[in-house]
Amino acid sequence: MFVDKAVIVIKAGKGGNGAVSFHREKYVAAGGPDGGDGGRGGDVILKVDTNMSTLMDFRYKRKYSANNGIDGGGKNKAGKDGKDLVIRVPSGTVVREKESGAVIVDMSDKETFRVARGGNGGWGNKHFATPTRQAPRFAKGGLSGEELEVELELKLLADVGLIGFPNVGKSTLLSVVSKAHPKIADYHFTTLFPNLGVVYLGDGHSFIMADIPGIIEGASEGTGLGHDFLRHIDRCRLMIHVVDVSGSEGRDPIEDFKTINEELKKYNPELAERPQIVAANKCDIAQDEELTQRFTDYIKEQGYELFMISAATNTGIKELISATTDKLGELPPVTIYEADYVPKPRIQGTPDDLVIEKYDDVWTIEGEWIERLMANVNFADHESRMYFDRVLRNAGVYKRLEDMGIQDEDTISIYNMEFEYTE
Repeated sequence: MFVDKAVIVIKAGKGGNGAVSFHREKYVAAGGPDGGDGGRGGDVILKVDTNMSTLMDFRYKRKYSANNGIDGGGKNKAGKDGKDLVIRVPSGTVVREKESGAVIVDMSDKETFRVARGGNGGWGNKHFATPTRQAPRFAKGGLSGEELEVELELKLLADVGLIGFPNVGKSTLLSVVSKAHPKIADYHFTTLFPNLGVVYLGDGHSFIMADIPGIIEGASEGTGLGHDFLRHIDRCRLMIHVVDVSGSEGRDPIEDFKTINEELKKYNPELAERPQIVAANKCDIAQDEELTQRFTDYIKEQGYELFMISAATNTGIKELISATTDKLGELPPVTIYEADYVPKPRIQGTPDDLVIEKYDDVWTIEGEWIERLMANVNFADHESRMYFDRVLRNAGVYKRLEDMGIQDEDTISIYNMEFEYTE
């Protein structure tokens, strides 16, 4: 199954916590703090895998997490860093932040990309020793890793895109000019997913051609298969518009040509302006010479290059590929999407953002700032509690409570901790 869109949640590893430890050795009194630092959390890394051609691997698994860092230990032992998580994606995958739609990275010109950073490890208590605080009984907790929901969208990296109604001979043309082996049959929508082929030229050069599944009227609004695969034309530098001029299905080639271009314009106006070469296919079995001539005159009036071809008999194929090669030499390289995603600050919230509410004589305080502060406090240690109290006072939290009317002996509840307020 061809899957070209997926939404996944990625989470980098949390940093390990710093350790609270003291040196213990015979004949050594008051050896001092020796708590080691926590290890860094693992990153989430995207890596291009040239053997992948779809996003099928992401259809059933949506959550990807890197390993957490290991907590620090005694004797100044630092915790081990968490192992990075490598996620393999096909070349041409555009990664967007789901909520905003901003482009994080285009995995077309990169081999690897760190999409989420692991959290730093916390400091052990050895870092908090001072001349006046020689036995700190608290350490710093590790930081959380980055977490975000991303959308993966595969846009084929092809120089030339074959467009046209179903059953006009696009797959046959691709099989003739390259070593690709798409399914070919005499019925509509034989091709259910894009096929890529490499067209090798005599001078050692080559270009990539993509057979885009049949686009029909209403494709830009979701009709048929075209809506699912129109995105794969986005990167094509040149399009070969294949039109059936045989009249075998009673269709008007001029109307077909207009319809396809109109769908391209509705989907993305820029696509309608993209350079095109027109290939009038099945000319060897054309039943109405007048219709063929009328189509030829119309295309020339529109200013397009026209080639009368028969993919089945190789008629005109050499001339078509030669003209395609010359045109590609004049065009800019394949489009690479520029990143416009602005990462959110790793630690959000300030004391002013705290939510303070009163329920009878109980005051609750919630917010990211205070949650982060509590992760670095050892409430079993008196000195660490005094540090917590000083930070709240200096940040103006007590002043806010007093302005809101807190009374002596009221209870302050902060997540899983409760304190009695005293003036």
